[in-house]
Amino acid sequence: MSTLLPPAAARRTFLTLSFTRWFSVGLVVGIFVLWILERGLTISEAAFALSFTGIVVFLLELPTSGFADAFGRRPVYVASAVVGVLASLALLLAHSFVAFVVASVLMGIFRALDSGPLEAWFVDTVHATEPDADVDGALAAQGTVVGVAIAVGALISGGLIWWHPVTAQSALWLPVLGSVVLSMVHLVMVLALLKEPRGAEHLDASGLRRAVSSAKDAPAVVREGLGMVGSSGVLRGLLLAEVAWSIAMVVFEMFQPVRLAELLGSEEAAGAWMGPIAAGGWAVFAAGSALAGLTSKRLGVARTAMLGRVLNSLGALVMGLVAGPVALVVAYAFTYSMHGFLGPMHAALLHRVAEARNRATILSMNSMTAFAAFSIAAPLLGVLADGISTQAAMVLAGVISLLGLLAYLPARRAELTRSKEHVLGTAKP
Repeated sequence: MSTLLPPAAARRTFLTLSFTRWFSVGLVVGIFVLWILERGLTISEAAFALSFTGIVVFLLELPTSGFADAFGRRPVYVASAVVGVLASLALLLAHSFVAFVVASVLMGIFRALDSGPLEAWFVDTVHATEPDADVDGALAAQGTVVGVAIAVGALISGGLIWWHPVTAQSALWLPVLGSVVLSMVHLVMVLALLKEPRGAEHLDASGLRRAVSSAKDAPAVVREGLGMVGSSGVLRGLLLAEVAWSIAMVVFEMFQPVRLAELLGSEEAAGAWMGPIAAGGWAVFAAGSALAGLTSKRLGVARTAMLGRVLNSLGALVMGLVAGPVALVVAYAFTYSMHGFLGPMHAALLHRVAEARNRATILSMNSMTAFAAFSIAAPLLGVLADGISTQAAMVLAGVISLLGLLAYLPARRAELTRSKEHVLGTAKP
């Protein structure tokens, strides 16, 4: 029988574990691709290996949805933390393409298991003693904590690379080792702090049935989602816009550190730069999100999303054209701010097309589309980078992602119709 935490203690645990979860990520977020390249893989091999994370998350997106309900929040979150340690350790020890694929698969399993249980645990724990308690403030605070954790981790990573105290190893080795250590710390913290809100932590028959049902229902949910895509031009457009967005993400998430290493002459030099760059990326991302809210009040949500798609794509294109490291960093900052600018607008348009009965399905379809598109585009662009140049791959991705502008046109037309209905007083409640 677990001790039920009071709401204040649950909030502290929730935010503490959110920090320890993402702190280790901050150490490697800017050097992940650089580490793989330094171990001898080509750009296309690195992209193909990394694509397995997205493939695994895509496959497990729906089947894992019932695990936390079936096994309890704590057991699933502990399992995710264990897999997180294994994934970070596999990354540290990998020296071949196959080894990096294994690390990527483990990371995908980690992300799939990690998605949701901690937040669900917090809400359940608070509502167990205060059924009507408002948890929005804590959930908002978590976003801030996650951003700070990644930013601090990235800054420390850059500092460790500049310092390079273990000269027998690559300068990138210490941050990767630090990520393993912090993953272990997170696991210990989870075991020590997380108390299951329900009366027992064992699997019951009904829970197992829900988990099995979730896995069996996955194909049906996909079919339902595809049916909605077939019947809704707006939803088709939004998913195509997500594809365009994911292609642009290959530029500023994967190719940016690669191009920086080319400009600076080594992965280690790029790694030292990437610490403050990654930290700054989160700041401009937040600024872009705030700017989107202000812009949408004047332009409308759909047109703001269209503007964000254009500017994000142009930023990615310019990142492929610039010839100096400082210019690349400036272009990256702009592109990443537009990444934040687009996010809330795209989400708002998805919620407009969704209803209560299919909202989860539509959001899952959008998430699965993003993972699938990135996992397909990254290896293809990696082949182009190896065959021609990194710049050519970045420019092509930027140009293709511009087509996402057209994908938002159905949403824009729907917005205009909705506006006219409100003016005429015929809009549905």
